[in-house]
Amino acid sequence: MIPRSRPVINESDLARQAGVPIATWRRRDAPAFRQRVASLFPSSRILIYDLAQAQAHLNGLPIPALPAGEHPDDLLNDEETATLLGVAASTVRAYATQGYLSAGTTVYSVRVWPRRDIEERRNNPPGQGKGGGRPPGKGTGPRKAHAYEGDPRLRTAAAALSTAEDTPRHHLAAALAHQHGGSTRTWERLLAQASLETGPAPAVRRRSASD
Repeated sequence: MIPRSRPVINESDLARQAGVPIATWRRRDAPAFRQRVASLFPSSRILIYDLAQAQAHLNGLPIPALPAGEHPDDLLNDEETATLLGVAASTVRAYATQGYLSAGTTVYSVRVWPRRDIEERRNNPPGQGKGGGRPPGKGTGPRKAHAYEGDPRLRTAAAALSTAEDTPRHHLAAALAHQHGGSTRTWERLLAQASLETGPAPAVRRRSASD
């Protein structure tokens, strides 16, 4: 997590400031640096550090503490976002690609989302499933025609149906759940709705000997 959207720096830029190749910096300077300054995304292969903490180390000063607690401006990576939404990190990436979640921003090749956006998405999910839709007794606008109206996953389901041929619906749903996240049952419902909207595939006329 990047607290409060604070300025950050990676090891390549640290090496550049030191005027040495990154390989030299990692061999000579990184061990002592990493003991004093923790990466903001410890499980990520891309190491990013708080700029104020990094500069304090470089200047031989005490390392300032990061702001405590949660803040709407915190920037979360896919794993932290997944924890808030209760899904897998791969699902977060799929949602962002499909438009089911905002694209976020990129910081040193790490895609991040503001905490406020993710909490809003968690507290007001699209659709009418558990935790979503309109609270009972509220709202006077038109209701959705079905629970998945406007869900971008319907396009994915429709595309899968168009190439499924004789694949059983359950097997197709399981494959989509594995690829895009979510449960097999949810994808079965999405496939059923996509089938209703697109209608049956047109019959293919077989060529006869006289054609």
